[in-house]
Amino acid sequence: MYTAEPSSYHYRISSKETGVVWKLSSYFMQHIPFKQQPIIFYCIGTDRSTGDSLGPLTGSYLSELSLFPYTVVGTLQEPLHALNLQQRIELTKSLYPDAFVVAIDACLSKKDAVGDLLFHSGPIAPGKAVGKELPLVGDVSVKGIVNVGGFMEQAVLQSTRLHLPFEMSRMIGRALQLAHHRQPSKSIYNRYDDRNYRNTWDKIGYPYFRQAD
Repeated sequence: MYTAEPSSYHYRISSKETGVVWKLSSYFMQHIPFKQQPIIFYCIGTDRSTGDSLGPLTGSYLSELSLFPYTVVGTLQEPLHALNLQQRIELTKSLYPDAFVVAIDACLSKKDAVGDLLFHSGPIAPGKAVGKELPLVGDVSVKGIVNVGGFMEQAVLQSTRLHLPFEMSRMIGRALQLAHHRQPSKSIYNRYDDRNYRNTWDKIGYPYFRQAD
């Protein structure tokens, strides 16, 4: 769990936007090397707190996809949290020393940002919102703002409605699945000059994302 500062993230998009799954998949295709092996998804959080369940909800969704070939660490059944994060990181490094790591976690922010999905090409610091010092995680990171931060964060997390983390986890999971399946055809799209390519659904870029303030 992390408290998001607007300037610390490269792009954000509202989970309420039309076509958010497709737009997310386009972003993921730009920043996650799906053709590279191995890729590991660290889905951080716990099922004991509704506000902090975004990570394990996403992890469970991804791990149940038969055609999603990447390693997923952190599910509702086996959460990745403060008590086992360091151990799992060390184990993963020993098994996959060259892995590309995608970190997924919930975060808190300002009221008008709740429901936004944030993207950062760099690691995150899990547990920062509740005063925990945990290892930095991820070559890239995906965060979902689930509630308001700044006061009594533990209580806020416990009282967060499950609906928003659940819906956001499905958006992230479906977008990752779509990006993986779109990846083989990316080279075909890139043979065209985007200025002349009329099928805008297949164009990959950032027109849907807001630059962080």
